[in-house]
Amino acid sequence: MQYDLEDLRALLRRDPEPVVFFYGGEPLLNPAYIMKVMDSVKAKRFGIQTNGLLAKRLPPEYWRRFDVVLLSIDGVEEVTDRYRGRGVYRAVLRTLRWLKEEVGCRCEVVARMAVGRASDIYRDVSHLLSLGFDKVHWQLNAVWTDEWDPREFLEWGRSRYLPGIARLRDWFLAEAARGRLLGIVPFLGIYRAMLLRPYDWIPCGAGRRAFAVNTDGRILACPIAVSERWATVGDVKRGVVKADFKLDDRCSRCEYRHICGGRCLYTHYEKYWGEEGFDAVCEITKATIRILEEGKGVLEDLLARGVVRQEDLDYEPILDSTEVIP
Repeated sequence: MQYDLEDLRALLRRDPEPVVFFYGGEPLLNPAYIMKVMDSVKAKRFGIQTNGLLAKRLPPEYWRRFDVVLLSIDGVEEVTDRYRGRGVYRAVLRTLRWLKEEVGCRCEVVARMAVGRASDIYRDVSHLLSLGFDKVHWQLNAVWTDEWDPREFLEWGRSRYLPGIARLRDWFLAEAARGRLLGIVPFLGIYRAMLLRPYDWIPCGAGRRAFAVNTDGRILACPIAVSERWATVGDVKRGVVKADFKLDDRCSRCEYRHICGGRCLYTHYEKYWGEEGFDAVCEITKATIRILEEGKGVLEDLLARGVVRQEDLDYEPILDSTEVIP
């Protein structure tokens, strides 16, 4: 790291309840730094996003201090290994079992999916939950990809993805009727906005409630915007000095802004797919919300009768470092 750890400690002391996540790249390439931070700062919550392949480089006593661990895995073995390399699926599952059975990590373990052409959202999400992941979170492989163009993405979304979302919704509501809320992050987050607390900004909090400290000490509005000038809002010595971000006009006026929040700050400033791509992703997002909206009344009734507890539905993505809108 190119900054003094004491500067980081001083920065975090400005927050009465800091939530600290280790993010990459792959954070476990530098386990010594993770240990130094965890030993020297006080945090309300510790978390890590990792592919899990180097998990044993971090001693078990540190894993037991995490509140949440996000492991990158895309679904069934065929899909995961297609996108991440042969043998990755089984390696991630070994890490999952190691954390839960040998380490005794009481953290929530979240499957962090990237969803692309080969994915079947119902099959892959239900599969990962069946393996023992506490929650499943996914992002669509859109905007910064050469897997497809906006038109191909939209065709796939309409014909394959959205029908799978409808199947997942039906399963989610059926389990909710039994008093069990499945850990499907986009559903928890969207229903929270519909029924309990709307979003007034992008759900992940980028640029307002969540910031990333880069390896060179710059503070970024978004952890993936490591080279874009607009994303630098300060540094570890000074703190956040300027963070005045705005949503695209269409998002500011959108009827679903209180649910979607604008989806992703990065895509507002870096439109790699152009206007056509922005519109394609927006269409799939709105359609997803409408599919879940069809089940809103069922959840309202379950909440009113006490079958589902309000506190279980009141999901806060910033605490898990997840994005509610895929």
